Amino acid sequence: MQYVLMDMAMRIRTSIAELGLDIWGVAAPYLSEDAQRHMRAWLAAGRHAGMRWMARSERLARWLAPANLMPRMGSMLVVALRHAPPPYGLEEALHARDRGQIAAYAQGRDYHEVLKRRLKALAQALAREGILGDARVYVDTAPVAETWFAGQAGIGWKGKHSLVISRRHGSWMLLGEIALDCELPPSRPATSHCGSCRRCMDACPTGAILAPGIVDARRCLSYWTIEHKGFVPRWIRMRLGNRVFGCDDCQLVCPWNRKADTVSRNNCMLAPRKELVLPPLTELLALDDAAFRTRFRGSPIRRTGRARFVRNAVLAAGNSEDSRLFEPIKHRLRDSSPLVRAHAAWALARLAAMLGSRWQTRAARALEEARHREADPRVCREIQACLEGRLDGAAPRTHSCGSAKREAA
Repeated sequence: MQYVLMDMAMRIRTSIAELGLDIWGVAAPYLSEDAQRHMRAWLAAGRHAGMRWMARSERLARWLAPANLMPRMGSMLVVALRHAPPPYGLEEALHARDRGQIAAYAQGRDYHEVLKRRLKALAQALAREGILGDARVYVDTAPVAETWFAGQAGIGWKGKHSLVISRRHGSWMLLGEIALDCELPPSRPATSHCGSCRRCMDACPTGAILAPGIVDARRCLSYWTIEHKGFVPRWIRMRLGNRVFGCDDCQLVCPWNRKADTVSRNNCMLAPRKELVLPPLTELLALDDAAFRTRFRGSPIRRTGRARFVRNAVLAAGNSEDSRLFEPIKHRLRDSSPLVRAHAAWALARLAAMLGSRWQTRAARALEEARHREADPRVCREIQACLEGRLDGAAPRTHSCGSAKREAA
């Protein structure tokens, strides 16, 4: 039996290497009671923000009991694919205020398609080898506790920012899973090596990391720029800086990422595309539907849609302190999307307030003109708030770190 298991592991390793996958491991198909309790407490505290689908009973039941994902589930095979880190540091990114920051994983091809295609090929190869009969492939498409499984499979540990960290590869990794109908020997679980470091917690621009491993999506810039479909709260807008899709601050300051291996040649499709590395905000503000689809063809950004992305771009422009962006923002007051028009109103008032009284006069004139022609009541309310100088807002109250730690205990 031991020889059979070793032979199976060797064949899996060979298939994974041939497909250009970097790291893999096997976990038993269940969650610990601590992991289940942590998830329930996180949801009960409302820390999933507007992602209500996460708390739906059917989805939560499968999340808490992974064996329900498929009949006769025996093991979970976890695979990680490295992607390139951003070709700049945190300070450089924050000071490029006339350019938009895009999360590193989204600067290349859509990893969902790249990784899913390879995992399907891996499942087919394992079936041909006679290792399994049935398999289900998941790449951020099902209620799978991938951080937990990655830890149990030895891929890496859950960092204080809640992302998986590998001693060799850092946190610049993308995860995928294959649920197997056969029972494979589990890998040795990863152990934490964060120690007393709290750089990610201190670097978070909104204080979203309440305690080690506990992130409140209501404060997370990645949630607001990627997942949220509607109006962004004013206090978040003020802290958004030049981030237009996601936020990498917690990863950019992590010491383990300074030691990480560079991305392998096999994953060159995930290498950053030049036009997605700190793109000029003037270009992003000018995107119409056709230009948006062309620029982000094959990118995960395309999933957000043009209106949401340009919403983020006008907010970044409003925070820029760059007078050259005044007119491009002003043009968006006539945008076809009410979502864009509303946020353009705030951005124009915000930028003018940073530039001085002459610019405030120009902004007020443009906002008055926009209010007279505006038909959407939500946009009208936003314009009125801007004319009254109501640009900021209060952040929501959250439990202290001590309370969050007690929840996770």
